[in-house]
Amino acid sequence: MTNKEELIKKLTEVKGVGPAKAEAIYNEGFDTIEELAEASIEDLTKIKGINETVAKSIIEHFTALAEEKPVEKPAEKPVEKPAEKKPAEEIKKPKKVGEKPEGYQVKKKPVLSDEMKKRLALRKKIKDRTPTFLRQEWFRYKRIPLNWRRPKGLTSKMRKNLKYRPKRVKVGFRGPKETRGLHPSGFQEVLVYNVKDLEKIDPNTQAARIGGTVGTKKRMEIQQRAKELDIRILNG
Repeated sequence: MTNKEELIKKLTEVKGVGPAKAEAIYNEGFDTIEELAEASIEDLTKIKGINETVAKSIIEHFTALAEEKPVEKPAEKPVEKPAEKKPAEEIKKPKKVGEKPEGYQVKKKPVLSDEMKKRLALRKKIKDRTPTFLRQEWFRYKRIPLNWRRPKGLTSKMRKNLKYRPKRVKVGFRGPKETRGLHPSGFQEVLVYNVKDLEKIDPNTQAARIGGTVGTKKRMEIQQRAKELDIRILNG
């Protein structure tokens, strides 16, 4: 259907037809150029304000417009070209699981005895099965934080270690004595605050941890010197 405003504008181009008459013609059902071109004088004169002369002018005007109107062809769908196959060399093979990226350097490991390696493995095993210790009646009141505190109270069921109560901190969850205080990698941590502190470190069994108060400039100097001495920095 032709746009109403556009059609009324074309009707007002005819001599003797104003906006009111154009609106009346449109409301009578003549809402396209083709219908106005094929209309008869008798049909148009039935509309209030339209005489034979005006009706004839309308028919002639829209007949000319209908002949000039080009036939709109349906838009052709673009032909999709088949995807070009890439040569086998260009296709990147997926990386293998666990494959290290290019330029990756393996972090230095400590020199440990077989017995110490077993102790570290045992410590990890104990740590994996150790539960999260929660404070007494943490689930009952929102005001009670989750951090651990020893249960107290004469009637405390958790203190008495009754069944179906949360786990308590006990010596049985502790790791081997030889591995206490060691980094998960097996290194003994040593805090350093300047370059001179690196001279006291044994690269085979100890690793450096830069203090939190050290500035950026001094931190870079420590990292450079540690690289020369083959010392691992745990937070660098």
